[in-house]
Amino acid sequence: MAENGLNILLAEDDPNFGIVLKDYLELHDYQVTLCPDGMQAISAFSKGKFDLCILDVMMPGKDGFTLAREIKKLNADMPLIFLTAKSMKEDMLEGFRIGADDYITKPFDSEVLLYKIKAIMHRKGASATDKPEVTEYHIGQYKFQYKLRLLHYHGEISKLSPKETELLRLLCQHLNDVMPREEALLRIWHEDSYFTARSMDVYIAKLRKYLRDDPSVEIINIHGQGYRLCAQNGVTL
Repeated sequence: MAENGLNILLAEDDPNFGIVLKDYLELHDYQVTLCPDGMQAISAFSKGKFDLCILDVMMPGKDGFTLAREIKKLNADMPLIFLTAKSMKEDMLEGFRIGADDYITKPFDSEVLLYKIKAIMHRKGASATDKPEVTEYHIGQYKFQYKLRLLHYHGEISKLSPKETELLRLLCQHLNDVMPREEALLRIWHEDSYFTARSMDVYIAKLRKYLRDDPSVEIINIHGQGYRLCAQNGVTL
């Protein structure tokens, strides 16, 4: 089985869309429990064992945000993906404040959802298998020691500032995937505003300078979404 039978809780009040998405995910070897509203979803979550939750934001009785908060109280480490028909910035920020791993606006490409699920489960792999916290990353020919705030390149060592360290770590956690701008601002700057966004752009420019000696490493600006740290042979230890 390609996805090792991972169990997904899907909360979606549109019956047609919910069934289609459930069938699609099960076709790719996921086990899916479909709930038509938040009340049934929290009941199913409290009784079952799930690896990831996909929650529609707009649902009768109990909306996706309320459901997510209740899920996080039961399991603070549960990965969450929000589905919404709206692309309002306020809703996206609320989702990330609650602890969302990703946020997808309908309509969306189903293959993109699969890719996001794989990326999230890969990032969650360390805690899911009780591995120690990742503190060292290989980014192309660079070695990044998170706790020491050191970046190594062929004997040369750069000392990073605290914010540079946190931003590079977050990029590494999304290696070769998009790091959402909102996620970085809320986790590191604790605020999404014009000024904090400009500050993050400055730190991205600094990180690009640190990483410029390896042509296989690049931080790409994904317009309207965030940044992607691309690296060949990038691994975490």
